[in-house]
Amino acid sequence: MRMRGDMTCFHEPFGEVWYQGESPDWPRLRAESVRTPGLTYESAWARVQAAARIGPVFIKDFPHYLDALWGDSFFDCFTHSFLIRDPAKAITSMYKHWPDFHIAETGFAEQRALFDYLTARHGRPPPVIDSDDLLEDPAAVVEAWCEAVGIPFIAEALHWAPGERKEVSWWDGGSFHENLRNSRGLESRPRTTIDMSDAPSRVREVHGLMRPHYQHLSAHRIGAA
Repeated sequence: MRMRGDMTCFHEPFGEVWYQGESPDWPRLRAESVRTPGLTYESAWARVQAAARIGPVFIKDFPHYLDALWGDSFFDCFTHSFLIRDPAKAITSMYKHWPDFHIAETGFAEQRALFDYLTARHGRPPPVIDSDDLLEDPAAVVEAWCEAVGIPFIAEALHWAPGERKEVSWWDGGSFHENLRNSRGLESRPRTTIDMSDAPSRVREVHGLMRPHYQHLSAHRIGAA
């Protein structure tokens, strides 16, 4: 979305508040956890609104960061779409970085809640893309998504030069973004699976709880049979 050049992009502005704002909400908060004076849901929202007064804005964020803003007056400001990921992959990745992760950080239940909320409000489901579909056929999925949300498809935006991505790395210097730093764009790659029988018991437990939420949205994904 940044490579398109036609929007101001924000990477998890409310997630930053949730994790390390002035009064963080994340459940693993400790006395020594990072806190950013002046960073609140209100200040983050004001920053987004200021950018939107100048031109189009794109935000990538998670619904479980939005409890403080949840409601029609907030959600009606956006055209919504959903990016989903196989919970086997998402939870395995989370466990790799945070073996003590809290179930509230997974976000699958809240993602389903927002999806159902918007579907009921608008009488139709918002567009959904699956990360495995996206990586398997990037150009086709992005083009279909652009059509679904009403913006032009720009093929050139699928490519970029590898390098630091500080604009998306507010958390711990960007440990989750190694693949992004080394990438040259959205390039087709074979679909992979994870054998959950080999996963730690905590991962298997949370996976079993979250998979139904993922499947609920997956049934509506672009390209679903």
